Amino acid sequence: MRYDVIVIGAGMVGTPTAWHLQKNNSKVLMLDRKLPGLETSYGNAGLIQREAIHTHPFPRQITEVFRVLPNQGTDIRYRVPAILRYHQALLQYWKYSSPASVKKIESEWQTLIAHCTSEHQTMIEASGADELITRDGWLQLHRSKETLKAAADTAEVDRAQGVEHKVLSLEELKALEPNANFDGFVGAIHWLNSWQVSNPSFLVKAYAKNFEQMGGSILESNVTEIQPDNSNEAQGWKVVTDTDTYYSDNLVIAAGPWSNELIKPLGYTLPLFPMRGYHQHFKLHEKNTIHHSMFDMDKGFVMGPMQQGIRITTGAEMTTMNAPKNFGQLKTVLKLARKILPLEDAVESEAWAGSRPCMPDMKPVIGPADKHDKLWFAFGHSHQGFTLGPITGRLVEELIHNKPLTVDVAPFNAQRFTKK
Repeated sequence: MRYDVIVIGAGMVGTPTAWHLQKNNSKVLMLDRKLPGLETSYGNAGLIQREAIHTHPFPRQITEVFRVLPNQGTDIRYRVPAILRYHQALLQYWKYSSPASVKKIESEWQTLIAHCTSEHQTMIEASGADELITRDGWLQLHRSKETLKAAADTAEVDRAQGVEHKVLSLEELKALEPNANFDGFVGAIHWLNSWQVSNPSFLVKAYAKNFEQMGGSILESNVTEIQPDNSNEAQGWKVVTDTDTYYSDNLVIAAGPWSNELIKPLGYTLPLFPMRGYHQHFKLHEKNTIHHSMFDMDKGFVMGPMQQGIRITTGAEMTTMNAPKNFGQLKTVLKLARKILPLEDAVESEAWAGSRPCMPDMKPVIGPADKHDKLWFAFGHSHQGFTLGPITGRLVEELIHNKPLTVDVAPFNAQRFTKK
C-alpha cells in the first residue's frame, strides 16, 4: 500500500508528527515495533516544561568533574564501555558547552520551548485528553540557600522569556505539600506555567487515537529495511517490515534513540548518543499523597503523582542501548526519596528503564536530510521530547507541505555536524 507519508516512530515526537500531517490532508502510516507511547515516552517525569529554556551543558568546572568521577551520584552515572563507544560525541558535547556556545544554543532552543504548552493544548483539545493534565506547575526543591538564590535570580531573568515562577519558603513549601518531609531543604522554586501529565503513555495514546479517528493508520511492526523507491515518476520510499512492504512519497524518521540505526544504511552518521533513565511506582495511600511533581535539585531525581502511583524517576545513566539494567542509581535515589515520602509497596516487580536520544549540541535534529529528497528527521530531543513533540510535529508538517514555518528550523538541521 502507498501513503503520502510514512512516519517511523510512535512516541511523543512521531505521534504528533503523524497527527499534524494527517490533519493537513496527507494519508499517513505510523510505524513502530511497539504501539504508541510504550517506549521512551512511557518513562519520564510527566512534565510539559515551559520553564525548560536552559540546556544542560557538559560540566566544565573541575569540582563538578571530580564530583561525577566516583560514579556514585544520583543525578548522573556512566559505564566505561559507553564512554569509549561515544567518546567522539562526548568530546563534541564538551566543545559545545563553552559559555559562548551555550548562550547561542539556548537562544535557538528557546524558540521551540516557547510553543510547548500551546502546541500540546491544541492536541489535548482535539483528543479529549484534558483529564490527564494539571496546570498548576511543579516544585524544584533546594537543599542550600546558595543554590536556591541562584535559581531564583535566574528565574527572575527568565520572566522575559515567558517563564512564570514563585519562590517558596520552607514554610510555604510545607503548606503546599503537607505529607512530605522537607528536613534538609531550605525552600523551592514553584514553576507556575509548566504542566503535569498524570499518565504520559496515555497522553501519547490519546493523540494516536485521534490520529486514527482522522483516518491515519498505525502499524505495530519492526522496520527491517528502508530504500529509495524509483518505481514511479515521483520518487519516494520503500519501507520493509517483518510483516509487509509499504511505499510512500515522504518518509519521516522519528524513532528517538533508534533513529541512527535506521538511517546509517542510507549513508547518515549523526553523533547521537543515548542516556538511560529508570523509574518505579509506589502505591498511593493517605500519607504519601502529593499534588505536585517535586525535583530534588541537589540530588537530581523527580518524584511525581501518577495514575499508577508515586513515580520515582532517576537522573541519567550514560550507557549503551542494549546494556543490562543496573539498578544501583535507582536504589540510591530511593533511599533519599523515602526520607521525603513514605514509599512502601512497589507497583512493578521490576523498575522500568529506557533511553533518550541526545545530541552533542543539546538541540534536536528537525528538518530534511541532505542526501535524499523527501526524507525528514525529527529526533534527538534529549530529555525534552515529551515537551517538544507537538511543536516538532507541526514544523515537520509545515516543511513537507511547504508552508511558512512557525519556528526557523535552520539551527536544527542535520547538516550542522558535517559543515566545515
